[in-house]
Amino acid sequence: MAKRITRIAKLEFMAMQAKPGAELASLGINMPEFTKQFNDATKDRAGDVVPVVITAYDDKSFDFILKTTPAAILLKKAAGIEKGASNAKTQTVATISADKVREIAEYKLVDLNANDVEAAMKIIAGTAKNMGIKITGMEETN
Repeated sequence: MAKRITRIAKLEFMAMQAKPGAELASLGINMPEFTKQFNDATKDRAGDVVPVVITAYDDKSFDFILKTTPAAILLKKAAGIEKGASNAKTQTVATISADKVREIAEYKLVDLNANDVEAAMKIIAGTAKNMGIKITGMEETN
């Protein structure tokens, strides 16, 4: 008989730093086992925020899927800033190159609703614009 799904949760943890806590307790899964598996799976992404989709089953087992680091975090890292603009329409907090946007888009492509890198670049550019980050070498679309 197939396992019955009890809950699906989307959480974010720092790579290699998942710890048992309230977020995991509410799922009713084996927390030490999840943290061990998650930390092992994210060894190569140290220092990054790693979104994860956890599927909890009625027998306390689980599956999880790791996602790519959020675009806003990647853009802040690329621009060397701690936070975006408080008013992106009037404020520019940093400038990055179109090559950097392409690099982020290629990394994020698997998690974005885009068919190719150019479409992914437009999504990343939109996020950058909303954060007050200007992109050089890329034509602006409204």
